[in-house]
Amino acid sequence: MNEEERYLFDVRGYLVVEDVLSEEEVGALNRLIDSQGLPGPELDTLGARFGGFLEWDKLFCELLDHERIMPYLKTILGDGFRLDHYYGIYMRAGTERLRLHGGATPYDPPEFYHYNNGDMFNGLTVVSWNLTASGPGLGGFCAVPGSHKANFRCPDSIRSAHDAHEAVFVPAAPAGSVVIFTEALTHGTVTWTADHQRRSLLYKYSPGQQSWSAKYSQPPQTVGLTDRQRLLFEKPYFNSRPSLFEDTE
Repeated sequence: MNEEERYLFDVRGYLVVEDVLSEEEVGALNRLIDSQGLPGPELDTLGARFGGFLEWDKLFCELLDHERIMPYLKTILGDGFRLDHYYGIYMRAGTERLRLHGGATPYDPPEFYHYNNGDMFNGLTVVSWNLTASGPGLGGFCAVPGSHKANFRCPDSIRSAHDAHEAVFVPAAPAGSVVIFTEALTHGTVTWTADHQRRSLLYKYSPGQQSWSAKYSQPPQTVGLTDRQRLLFEKPYFNSRPSLFEDTE
């Protein structure tokens, strides 16, 4: 995470990292999703989600600790972070927007952003892999930049206006890019209007000592994991937690 990226994440609460996956990798992942014969997607946000894809193929598991993304997560979460939960999003034209939620105030213990002595500290943090393009004129992720450090509650006038309000920004995220954001950020989605289907894989990580979810993610039974990938499924604790950045292969 270079100086500019660190600054932008601190200021905005999110970062778009482009060209993480090649066109061939994006195509392979989309074909694997196609092969599942998933129902829908429905036009409501809950009906536009799917899960269990770590069981489908090792390509999905390789995203768990992708070499391009791990350095970002180390800076954002520190060493020893864990996979909290994960799911996929697929949307068709007309799929409703997801309400704006999150924000630094009121304080939510598992979703936080702090800065101290030259380092940032985050709670639940999302890595969203974009398998199709999203952004202005298409739909997808939106946020109020900087709201992860807000001292006041997000006004109802902004929440109700959603992306029609000037405070809400919809970043461009091409296929193969990754959006990383802290859940302390006020964020949501805008209505999907593109002709193509939205496809995003959301891997959500927590610092090693905490869990947002009441259920701990379990490693896949049908796909073999590397030693480091297995460490991401460790239960939450702090003392003597193994490093994710030592030679664990």
